[in-house]
Amino acid sequence: MKKILALVIVAIMLTTLLVGCGGGDSNTINVWSFTDEVPNAILRFQEMNPDFDYEIVVTVIGTDGGGYQEALNAALLGGGADAPDIFTAEAAFVLNYSQYELAGFALPYSELFGEPVAPLIAAAAVAPYAVELGTRPSDNEVVALPFQMTGSGFIYRRSLAIDIWGTDDPVEVGNIVGPGWDQFLVAAEEAYAHGVAMLAGEGDAWQAIRSAATSPWIVDGYLEISPERELFFDVGYSLYNDDFTTKVASWSEGWFAGMSGASERPILGYLGPAWLINYVMAENAGDTFGDWAITHAPVPFTWGGTWVFANENSDESIRGGIAELIRWITVDHSETGFQQYFANGNLFAGSELFPDQAQYYVDGRIFKDAVGSGVVLARSDGTLDFLGGQDMNDIFVPAGAGASGRGFGPFDETINQAFEDQATQYFMGEKTREEAFADFKAYIFDVLAIPSR
Repeated sequence: MKKILALVIVAIMLTTLLVGCGGGDSNTINVWSFTDEVPNAILRFQEMNPDFDYEIVVTVIGTDGGGYQEALNAALLGGGADAPDIFTAEAAFVLNYSQYELAGFALPYSELFGEPVAPLIAAAAVAPYAVELGTRPSDNEVVALPFQMTGSGFIYRRSLAIDIWGTDDPVEVGNIVGPGWDQFLVAAEEAYAHGVAMLAGEGDAWQAIRSAATSPWIVDGYLEISPERELFFDVGYSLYNDDFTTKVASWSEGWFAGMSGASERPILGYLGPAWLINYVMAENAGDTFGDWAITHAPVPFTWGGTWVFANENSDESIRGGIAELIRWITVDHSETGFQQYFANGNLFAGSELFPDQAQYYVDGRIFKDAVGSGVVLARSDGTLDFLGGQDMNDIFVPAGAGASGRGFGPFDETINQAFEDQATQYFMGEKTREEAFADFKAYIFDVLAIPSR
């Protein structure tokens, strides 16, 4: 999950004056994150549970330029009183802390909770991919879980689908745009014939293709380009050169413009999870709000997510508080668990600490999200006005169940970006396919010293 923030908040002290908690170093819990979602959830928990007698110190640092990772790594390695006790990582770099170089700092959930974690995961019906990414292979211990489920779908404009195919029904549209990329490109050609771009840019497809891979980039110390990822050179080439997109980059002005219908050509849809709807599309839709629906993506994939860790080196005196918070956020599937509130958009209802967030609930502008617990999702109302009253959980629950975590590995941010850059140069005719692949492999060797087979 993932809420995009421009702000950077570093070392904000939240004391007894603010939330009524106790003072002193012996009961201080340091919380580090790259967005405000987990810190705000913890502070809301404290507001709802005034007997939770800990002082919370929050550090939020944006991920731009790798700033969060650099600061977090330094804080973990430095240790001491200011080191994180609870920290988060997103899918792009979660394996650095769950499976690779800094995994030794992660406290296993079974040790944190004082009981086996597998039954808790099963009882909450956490999506398998989420567990895979949070499991440390060296001891097969779960060391992190997310609170979101970021299985993704194809979010499309109803009115444009009716113009193209005569229907906006999610089941029928799903059968038109998939399964598989060949079928998606057939649909893109039909959309093009009606003056509609299937996607905003080729990068939207790359996000899905790279996350759907079932093997990592690095296998036995060598760089390997799986057939699933190599497919982007075909799919992306067709999307670009057959004018099936508006050729804009994700997060660019043109990308946002398609959400409100202000792009140079109408854009039919976007590939992504619930957070893309709630935190990005809904805020940028303008007059198109309510003219959207969601169906299955051409392939199962996941995008983003926030995994929650406990520091192995945290003081024993605060582990009880850390355990209570992380359990509430990640595996508590009760009616009073964080995920129950988050899935139904009412976490801040009645809050005095977060009056602006509470007002969203009063005004009926409720931000619901797809959460990690399948049990919570199954009983929650996922209908959204943005989707014309459609229940998003009908798509996101199976999307999460079908997503894989086996394609993730170390250095994914660097490798994924390099591959997309080389593919784009191929699409634009600046390089041959062979040159693009060769330059990609050479770049990875130069930057990461990883050879190719």
